[in-house]
Amino acid sequence: MSGRLLLVCRLLMRDLRRRRTETVLLLVAITAATATLTLGLTLNEIADRPYQQTRTATVGPDVIVTPRATGQAALDELAPMTTAASVTDHSGPFPIAYLTMTAGDKSAHAVIEGRDSAPVSINRPAVTDGTWVRPGGVVVERAFADALGVRVGDTVSVDGHPLRVIGTAVTAARATYPYAGWHYPGSVLVERGGLVWVDRGDIATLAGGQPLSYTLNLKLADPAASATYAVGDQLTTWQAIDHLNGRLYGDAQMALLVGSWLLSGLALAGVAGIVAGRIIAQRRRVGLLKAVGAGPAMIAAVHLAEYLVIGLAAAATGLAAGWFTAPMLIRPSAGLIGSVNAQPPALRTVIAVTALALTIAVAATLVPVVRAAATSTVHALADAATPPQRRRWRIWLSRQLPTALLIGVRINARRPRRARLVTVNTLITTTTLVAVLVVNTRVEHFDLGYTELANPRSERMDQALLVVIVVLCILALINAVVSTWTTVLDARHPLAVARTLGATPAQAGLGLAVAQLLPAIPGVVAGIPAGIGLLTFVSTGEVQHPPGSWLLATALGVLLAIAVLTAIPAMVATRRPVVDALQSAPT
Repeated sequence: MSGRLLLVCRLLMRDLRRRRTETVLLLVAITAATATLTLGLTLNEIADRPYQQTRTATVGPDVIVTPRATGQAALDELAPMTTAASVTDHSGPFPIAYLTMTAGDKSAHAVIEGRDSAPVSINRPAVTDGTWVRPGGVVVERAFADALGVRVGDTVSVDGHPLRVIGTAVTAARATYPYAGWHYPGSVLVERGGLVWVDRGDIATLAGGQPLSYTLNLKLADPAASATYAVGDQLTTWQAIDHLNGRLYGDAQMALLVGSWLLSGLALAGVAGIVAGRIIAQRRRVGLLKAVGAGPAMIAAVHLAEYLVIGLAAAATGLAAGWFTAPMLIRPSAGLIGSVNAQPPALRTVIAVTALALTIAVAATLVPVVRAAATSTVHALADAATPPQRRRWRIWLSRQLPTALLIGVRINARRPRRARLVTVNTLITTTTLVAVLVVNTRVEHFDLGYTELANPRSERMDQALLVVIVVLCILALINAVVSTWTTVLDARHPLAVARTLGATPAQAGLGLAVAQLLPAIPGVVAGIPAGIGLLTFVSTGEVQHPPGSWLLATALGVLLAIAVLTAIPAMVATRRPVVDALQSAPT
């Protein structure tokens, strides 16, 4: 047993050293999928860290109560809550008015909260620029200020009353822009809006004839017990605020998770193509091992061990890449302080990523490995390609084809599984590109009452889509290059024979390009409805279809890229003398 294990390890190390380029390509293909999955799974885990830091820095409350009643009725309703047995501290009640703030040519809903200049024990907003409230001035929540484009020293108008912006601040007592909770007094329908603070003495003037609402901040003996409170339009817990802030990353997480599924399929196709080429190149070694007494189980173990080791290395690399990349890609809301610190991934993330890497490695290698293990010794030593199945109608049809097209069809007939991998590669690539087109054509109405501002949720989704599309294009490029080069190496002898029989170098090179384009066409055609259908499936809103010209340009662009990638190795292959190709040993 130890002797067999030693043999497997020696052959494993020998293959990894001799085929370094292919090993690196395998590692990159699987790592692309695992790194994207790591980002998607860790997004929610790390997105709430800035809120926790903000909550600590601002002494955030555990429960925030805002009665639907206004004026004295609201104060009477809040009075007994400050003496409840579970409450250890409180601040407020603070007056609130739901008004409109105008900055330049932009007007938006604004929750106006009246505060005192003296600090309180609970809910002390942290000033990030300028100073805290004073008469005649306004402090704007930082994310809201960024959306409106206002800075300290600017002048804004609150329901027609000009105020000078004296500072920006962050708080953990309300969700960051755009989820500050604006609504009409007495209404349960909450709309988007931002939060600002003014001096308590100014709020009555700003509100005019509108009755004031009030809010009360409570600190509990057991902060975790606030999760048992019935959250509604009159009561909010810090957990609910954390959840609202996390919604900013919901679309980005979906984009990363769906992207990891697509990249997994692309990695599977790429790995399968590389593995098929490697096992074909190792067919003679399989015959030698069988000739000296190795059984099918030993042959399978020799091959699988190599790819399992690469899969585990890719899982570790993907976890590390996702871990270090997440803080750079995930930008916390401006309404929070702190940063997204890189911390070791959770155990469930490690297990999921490792399982994905091993699944890709095993799924892509199992069929060719089993086929190699079941190959007879004589056939393996002969190292001959499987002859295509001949049918009379195929022979008749082939006689009608131009020379270049005939060469391409025969190349694919010799290696049909490789042609299917090209189809899968182009299908997934086109699906992703079309899905991105659909996202970019969406008509977004993200208004805060009177104007349209930037949607921070969409901004984060666009960042995630950029990551997915860049990684996918790199992986698709690698797959296309590997598939083309493998086809060129495998077709050297058939092309040499064709040139001996009268085919010109141009026809041979064009035949290689056709061999890649033929299986790519159905992948591109199927990828267009697949991309639209995928986004329709994962989207919660109405999907806007991109113009037909965009879809046609995408399809032609994918096919043109494949043709260009095929042209260079095809030209190199056809420039080689026929005699050298015929005299070279089979690969």
